[in-house]
Amino acid sequence: MTSYTIPGMHVREHSVEVPLNWWDDSDPRRITVFARELVDPMRQHEELPCLLFLQGGPGGKSPRPLDPSGWIGEALKRYRVVLLDQRGTGRSTPVTGRRMDSFASAQEAADYLACFRADSIVADAEHLRSTVFGGAKWSTLGQSYGGFITMAYLSRAPEALTACYVTGGLPSVTPDAAEVYRRTYPRVETKNREFYQRYPHNVERVAAIADRLAAGDVRLPDGDLLTVRRFQSLGIDFGMKPGYERIHWLVDEAFAGDELSDTFLSQVMSLSSYADGPLFAALQEACYGSGPGATGWAAERERAAHPQFAETARPLLFTGEMIYPWMFEEIRVLRPFRAAAELLAARTEWSELYDLDRLAANDVPVVAAVYFDDMYVDSGLQLETAGRVGNLRPWVTNEFEHDGLRLSDRVFTHLTELVRSVGGGV
Repeated sequence: MTSYTIPGMHVREHSVEVPLNWWDDSDPRRITVFARELVDPMRQHEELPCLLFLQGGPGGKSPRPLDPSGWIGEALKRYRVVLLDQRGTGRSTPVTGRRMDSFASAQEAADYLACFRADSIVADAEHLRSTVFGGAKWSTLGQSYGGFITMAYLSRAPEALTACYVTGGLPSVTPDAAEVYRRTYPRVETKNREFYQRYPHNVERVAAIADRLAAGDVRLPDGDLLTVRRFQSLGIDFGMKPGYERIHWLVDEAFAGDELSDTFLSQVMSLSSYADGPLFAALQEACYGSGPGATGWAAERERAAHPQFAETARPLLFTGEMIYPWMFEEIRVLRPFRAAAELLAARTEWSELYDLDRLAANDVPVVAAVYFDDMYVDSGLQLETAGRVGNLRPWVTNEFEHDGLRLSDRVFTHLTELVRSVGGGV
């Protein structure tokens, strides 16, 4: 076990071997799951409860903290913080294009990807808790997709949990990808309207960029053709607090003379390549699969009902957290995932993610920050779930965007106060 101290935090690293497929004893394949344990250096020998952080995504690795600031600093006052690299990410046997190319068939690759969903992540966490942390109960903090995992955890092993904190991530417990995107596009359109109201001169500048891309043969530094629709996908950042500003400064330096600048093209490549997380794209809609029914490229189907998002529309509207089938053709990092992604979109049978009866009877204290204007996770669906899960208390606020937990330690502090006020938690 590797152990070291960085400013304000003592770190221990843990790697455990787990089945690739928890539900098939005849499958001998194994993968590695990795987690970092953080503790206040002055308290590293004390017996402290653990807080498991469930990262957003799907396909997101855990934070790599530089210092004990933000919510981590607050949590270290009472907990050992466990930062799990969810299976397929970071130092947990990563899912890469090279791995996708190694399968004999697209079906094998799709079946492999299907093993990286919330139910498997819960099984990994339970194995880590029992083998590394002595089986003691722990609390969880789920950001965004981490809230989806939280509901799966409460459905499968509530006896392992003392309290659950969720930020911007209560999923519908009767998931329907089509309904998710029916609600998403209007919110994204609103975000576009706010962006152009804040920076009205960008209407013309963004249009000029789109016109140049439509003329063709604009290449990113990695050789990919930059299309209008790939440029539009940068609107995924509009759901974050500084998202408008990041896109504003990106388009501010878009041109060098009559051509798009190297600075602009380099930044667009970095923002849209998925090089740091291809699993996010591969599982974005698959995370809604539960029981019978195909997700069927729901974001692509719903886009057809919103012509205002067309590549030729002006003002040009950016899209949000949507994954489209063309991405697996136009983005080189995603090309090895293309055939498997098609099969996942067509898959009609999925493992059930949530146990509705168990959630209704839940007695584990759960508090959830519901960001009223959240672009990614519909607040209406979140509140519907809050009404269907026992002992769940929502905190509805429009003070923060989806990244409230990362930008303000007050979010985590308030959630823990809500749990303590009813005698729960630590």
